[in-house]
Amino acid sequence: MFSMPHLSRFENQWFDRDGVRLHAVTAGPKDGPLLILLHGFPEFWYSWRKQIGPLAETGFRVVALDQRGYNVSSKPPNVADYSLDNLVADVVYIAGRLGRDRFHLAGHDWGAAVAWATALLIPERLHKLAILNVPHPAVFLRTLHTNPRQMRRSWYIGFFQLPRLPESGFSASNFAAGIKSLVASSRPGTFTSEDLEQYRRAWSNPGTVTAMINWYRAFFRNRPALPADPKIHVPTHILWGKRDMFLLPEMARQSVDLCDAAELTYFPEATHWLQHEEPDAVNAALIEHFRA
Repeated sequence: MFSMPHLSRFENQWFDRDGVRLHAVTAGPKDGPLLILLHGFPEFWYSWRKQIGPLAETGFRVVALDQRGYNVSSKPPNVADYSLDNLVADVVYIAGRLGRDRFHLAGHDWGAAVAWATALLIPERLHKLAILNVPHPAVFLRTLHTNPRQMRRSWYIGFFQLPRLPESGFSASNFAAGIKSLVASSRPGTFTSEDLEQYRRAWSNPGTVTAMINWYRAFFRNRPALPADPKIHVPTHILWGKRDMFLLPEMARQSVDLCDAAELTYFPEATHWLQHEEPDAVNAALIEHFRA
């Protein structure tokens, strides 16, 4: 069974790219296969705290990134700074800094969107891909524009396009709205009081809330065109909590159809916060996928 490793076992590492300083928590043998973990909104590297230790103990060099705008990483001022092109470039730069031509990549939520984009734009840099609870971008855009159920679930994306108001709402009363979103959309007890305090601390860093929301603004203002070939040519495992309040589960199956070689594992009782709620099963699936 999963047991929480002491956070002091993890190392801190910094990467500087074009004036943006990126923080990561790392673990595992430095000569092991590189595995980069990408968190989503509104989290930070801590999203993967239950995966870092087990993956490192298996022999991977694990890098759990604070993506730009989050926690203690830099918060560039412009919306365009958070375009998918920049986010993918951050990931590839880190792999290069670590001397790796190819690497494994796993992402959840917005981190999964970056992971999909990396596989689409530069598949030659990836060994394998793992995706948690986010569909292929072509599937998401098609569903968002045609399915009223998904439109209703994605209402907040439109709200985030407004100036200033989303930041005020998220930050009010010691981030009450952000905390409520995590707790209300997860299984009871998923996030402990200590976890929630970690998130409050991360969100309190100056500029963080605006930077997090700028990811959504950049997606609609600077949306990159999908490649002519939308297929994923990297071996992929999609893991999906079926009780996701934000994304329809049928999009996972549709995403498999856009992959050359993909496996899909549904978790019937899990929500959007899959790696928090089912750490043992997620760890086992990631280890099996990346080691094969």
